[in-house]
Amino acid sequence: MKRRHFIKTVSALTVTAATMKLNAINQLANSGKSTQAMPLLFLGHGSPMNAIEDNAFTREFKAVAGKFEKPRAILVVSAHWETRGTFVTAMEHPPTIHDFGGFPQALFDVQYPAPGSPELAKETQQLIKTADVGLNDQWGLDHGAWSVIRHMYPDADIPVVQLSLDYTQGAQYHYELGQQLAALRERGVLIVGSGNLIHNLRMVAWDKLELSEYGYDWALEAQDKMNRFILEGDHQSLIDYRKQGRAFSLSIPTPDHYLPLLYVLGLKDEKDKLSLFNDKAVGGSLSMTSVFINKE
Repeated sequence: MKRRHFIKTVSALTVTAATMKLNAINQLANSGKSTQAMPLLFLGHGSPMNAIEDNAFTREFKAVAGKFEKPRAILVVSAHWETRGTFVTAMEHPPTIHDFGGFPQALFDVQYPAPGSPELAKETQQLIKTADVGLNDQWGLDHGAWSVIRHMYPDADIPVVQLSLDYTQGAQYHYELGQQLAALRERGVLIVGSGNLIHNLRMVAWDKLELSEYGYDWALEAQDKMNRFILEGDHQSLIDYRKQGRAFSLSIPTPDHYLPLLYVLGLKDEKDKLSLFNDKAVGGSLSMTSVFINKE
């Protein structure tokens, strides 16, 4: 091969490789736009056992996935990944994390082998301007993510990444951080918050867990008030949840299961419509209330 031709060939291959890498990094931004923005979901995930049970709640998880086109990727903000600072999973093959104890072996046997997306992780990192987002290769998919997503997409064929909750920051910070992810909706990414609006494990009525619906008076009061704020678009009152009285204090003893809602609400715009589903209190001090936001 002549020297000039060899140099041209190598240069062409180099350009091609660089182009392929750039396309991979920007595939969601450039070639993955949906005809319509993806919806937003907050899912009350409840007990880890919901991962392997067929019940009214899990059937609703399945049903909601049929209301919109299949996403190109999923970003989950889970109650079960709290960190100092903000991180996003960036591995090719995130492990299934069984972050619980005392449940049947069948639950520990569950694997959800969805691929990861280093490209989406990098894009998420670049979109967030108010925090330095780290790329994490140690976490994976905790049960806040896989226990609900496996009902929606049982084939585990959609890339999934998780964004952590910075436990050093307040509610306003999380709401505003969520707003910065808006561009992902236009790029085929389904954004899911996973937690429980009412989540006080110390006060669970274990003898009432078999009931399809049961809530203490304070839990029902908080549920009604939260629902009103959500449906009326009163996000500031939800951000200021610590100012809402005793019922809220009992319902949100720690913010981990509540904050994922604020990421989802921060992304809602004036063209979105919002509805609730699985809106039930269970075990006295838990709620399964879930939120579906999509375009008119």
